[in-house]
Amino acid sequence: MKIATIDIGTNFIHMLVASVTLVAVATQLDAQRPSLVVQGEAVRRIADGFGFVEGPAADLDGNLYFSDIPRERIYRWNPESGIDTFRKETGGANGLRFTPDGQLLICEMNNRRITAIDSTGTVSVVAETFEGRRFNSPNDLWIDPTGGVYFTDPRYGSDENREMDGNHVYYISPDRTIIRRVIDDLVRPNGITGTLDGSRVYVADHGAGQTFVYRPSADGSLEDKRLFAMQGSDGMTVDELGNVYLTGQDITVYNPNGDQTNSIAVPETPANLTFGGEDGKTLFIAARTSLYALKMNVTGQ
Repeated sequence: MKIATIDIGTNFIHMLVASVTLVAVATQLDAQRPSLVVQGEAVRRIADGFGFVEGPAADLDGNLYFSDIPRERIYRWNPESGIDTFRKETGGANGLRFTPDGQLLICEMNNRRITAIDSTGTVSVVAETFEGRRFNSPNDLWIDPTGGVYFTDPRYGSDENREMDGNHVYYISPDRTIIRRVIDDLVRPNGITGTLDGSRVYVADHGAGQTFVYRPSADGSLEDKRLFAMQGSDGMTVDELGNVYLTGQDITVYNPNGDQTNSIAVPETPANLTFGGEDGKTLFIAARTSLYALKMNVTGQ
């Protein structure tokens, strides 16, 4: 009986060795990659008893602002003094964000507009209509490094008194004189954020269960739409390394290539999140009736 032999050849052996080497290098790099979360730290509840919290935003003094939608309140949390009410009768405030000069921008869902509060407490309207039609219900926003504002405008619930022809994303120029519709092909855009250098804008299509990434142009328009993750999101943020944090049943972290790298469990379903604190390395999480915090090794926005 003859026994068949196979000459696998030196090329195949070299390819096999190279593949094993690449796997070993990748494993080593994964082992060397610093953890996003401070070792030994866990998500902790820092305030509770709310209706439905959203839109966390941190100022430069270490304070954390967040909205309670059904109770029409914006609260302020300080690590020393705790919680106080910053504003009542908010018009259904949802997403919040601070401008570089310290103004707090507010998505007023029920009033269907975006307003700003300056350091004196003066309220001004930033955006209320587009081409003569009132917005659906501004939900969330992100401010780019130039001061331009991107915001999502979905409609949840009843279509009564609706004037817009769909759920879109808009851009407000830094001088606030121009409002431009920049996305008009999503089912229901919700969460929105961008990289610290402004080179990428991420928009979650909550209605389609997908998140897309875009390249912003100088005039604020968004180009090169690409699917980033097969996951929608209510709120989202980006850290200094370019990792993207999406909310769902928990918090899912994707690297800039769209690969899932981490998952952060939260006692309640998270809605939105932001980085803040004195060193910028605390991840604040708005989740249903409570506000949570987690110590991180990275900063973000």
